[in-house]
Amino acid sequence: MSSHREYSPADRLLMQADAALRTLLPFSGQPNRPTPAVLKNEAELSDSEARHVAGLMRINHTGEVCAQALYQGQALTARLPRVRQAMEHAAEEEIDHLAWCEQRIRQLGSHTSVLNPLFYGLSFGIGASAGLISDRISLGFVAATEDQVCKHLDEHLERIPETDQKSRAILLQMREDEARHSTAALDAGGLRFPAPIKFGMSLMAKVMTKTTYRI
Repeated sequence: MSSHREYSPADRLLMQADAALRTLLPFSGQPNRPTPAVLKNEAELSDSEARHVAGLMRINHTGEVCAQALYQGQALTARLPRVRQAMEHAAEEEIDHLAWCEQRIRQLGSHTSVLNPLFYGLSFGIGASAGLISDRISLGFVAATEDQVCKHLDEHLERIPETDQKSRAILLQMREDEARHSTAALDAGGLRFPAPIKFGMSLMAKVMTKTTYRI
């Protein structure tokens, strides 16, 4: 007899509400893995360097908020159970990134973006819409999104001071995880998005990064 539980639409809506609260409330998401920063020594950063790194980590934190919303929206509307489970599993892994970024931002004496609820709502809608179109589109959107995240992480690794090994350790592990998520989505049958769509996604990401760097 299968132990897999089938959830009703009402159950899934309650789960989505719980996921939103765990994403948006401070220190609500509990990571499954310890932060990679724990093994690194704290660097002596100037005030301007600390503000700069905090701004970059704030961008990454908001990106993880968007990832959570995207995956939850896609899980809600996915047609195939295996796709839904893959989305839910990916969202659980992203909780680690969310918590690590928030911890680092607080260590740097700063705050997460006040715009996170707005970005969560927009990303949830995009994810749910992609899932309604088809699972192949939904998986392809995951792959394209994760590719964009990897590019941003590469840029941030170049902009963070070499001495800040804590922040760098977090971003390096995040990049490894995101690249794996992209590959997994394509292997599961995701559509490879054409360059014009990826370019549009890149422009949207740039708007998000500019607004969340300081607020």
